[in-house]
Amino acid sequence: GDDNVYVADFNNHKIRKIAPNGDVTTVAGTGIAGNTDSNGTSASFKFPDGVAVDGSGNVYVADRNNHKIRKIALNGDVTTLAGSGDSGSTDANGTAASFNYPYGVAVDGLGNVYVPDFYNHKIRMIAPNGDVTTLAGTGSKGNTDANGTSASFNAPTGVAVDGSGNVYVA
Repeated sequence: GDDNVYVADFNNHKIRKIAPNGDVTTVAGTGIAGNTDSNGTSASFKFPDGVAVDGSGNVYVADRNNHKIRKIALNGDVTTLAGSGDSGSTDANGTAASFNYPYGVAVDGLGNVYVPDFYNHKIRMIAPNGDVTTLAGTGSKGNTDANGTSASFNAPTGVAVDGSGNVYVA
């Protein structure tokens, strides 16, 4: 990797980068809450709550209050990877899918993006082709250990994935 640290600057509606020398720059976001796909600081977010970087350097953002997962390409272009912008729990492709306050994001080596979908009480997965599926969670509050959609969560807020593809949930 490039040893940069990326930060979802929640109340400033920006994605920031901290270089190894300590320099802090804004990668994307106007600083005003919004929902615009554009390049760099012309794009806007609404309370971004988590970031992850893939092996190619693309940055994924849980754009919490816009109910979307956004992608920042190496050239700074911000696009909506998944989420209609309205709260919901629809499994579908790209912007036909919906989330209900995604609180974080993680990406594996194959390009799958994992999302703790807070108010849906689910863990969602976005495949490289944009298909959004429910990986785990019934959709109702609970704490049941089980397989996939038979398991239950209560407002998951964080997710991580290891090199073997195991997903961990806070």
